[in-house]
Amino acid sequence: MDTKNRSAPYSGLTPDCVLDALDSVGLRGDGRLLGLNSYENRVYQIWLEDEPGPAAAPMVVAKFYRPGRWTDAQIAEEHAFVHELAERELPVVAPQAPGGKTLHAYGGYRFAVYPKRGGRAPELEDRETLEWMGRFIGRIHAVGALAPFRARPTLDLESFGTEPRDYLLAHGFIPPDLAAAWTSVVAQALAGVRRCYERAGAVRELRLHGDCHAGNVLWVDSEDAHGPHFVDFDDARTGPAVQDLWMLLSGDRAAMVRQLADLLAGYEDFHDFDTRELHLVEALRTLRLIHYSAWIARRWDDPAFPAAFPWFNTQRYWQDRILELREQIALMDEPPLWSS
Repeated sequence: MDTKNRSAPYSGLTPDCVLDALDSVGLRGDGRLLGLNSYENRVYQIWLEDEPGPAAAPMVVAKFYRPGRWTDAQIAEEHAFVHELAERELPVVAPQAPGGKTLHAYGGYRFAVYPKRGGRAPELEDRETLEWMGRFIGRIHAVGALAPFRARPTLDLESFGTEPRDYLLAHGFIPPDLAAAWTSVVAQALAGVRRCYERAGAVRELRLHGDCHAGNVLWVDSEDAHGPHFVDFDDARTGPAVQDLWMLLSGDRAAMVRQLADLLAGYEDFHDFDTRELHLVEALRTLRLIHYSAWIARRWDDPAFPAAFPWFNTQRYWQDRILELREQIALMDEPPLWSS
């Protein structure tokens, strides 16, 4: 990939290119498209030409993958996993297969087409909602445990901790006057992560959604469907089951204990949960915080990122990250949630 494409990976993805890409797989848009909220990839809702009759114009969602992030084999594994879940009647949004395949290429971009699904954010303060979501996550994990990923990565301390740290230091993102403090606190944080993994022991790893937060769940209330629909498996990877649970927890410790109990009440109807994994909740949160800073940094030359994250890479930003990691260091030495 040349320098221009690295700095502006979507510069050639014009509305005409998007519509021509769909046309290349036999889906003809009527000219209307709407950009959806996505920074990693580019995602569009596209109206197709009207079918004969009174029905409203059909719509699809097209996802154009960020160049260079995933290999074709890794994307294929994501699609295969979601289809495996859909075949077992799990509420996931799987890519369509026009022409018999789910991954397509046009104009230097790779893309996939999905059916349009509506929905609202789940009400995570509702105990019944959490239990319902827990049941479906348990079913996803029961399928995820049947076979391993071969091409997609594993969530571990190296890929989400030490490598992102090294990237930020090597590319000069840490202000010089904060470099010593930031480097020290990250070293302490990663040592805390290691202790958490040692306390958890050899927990089982399986295929995960990988980014299972409320923004990737659509709650559907319609005549033919009701409940959560899980979307965007773009971050699917191998890891411990608790990775798909902890991001649904919020509030103080007492609130998270209640929320976790509700999730597991549904989850364990379909898949066993090893409570040793609760030692990893704050460790995984710590790794995500370090990885998130590096994720933005890697894409800082993409014009969309400075516009979306204007507070990134300021003096205040890195001061806040130091304080945040200090809090995590203390939290990682507390007893796990379930012990309360």
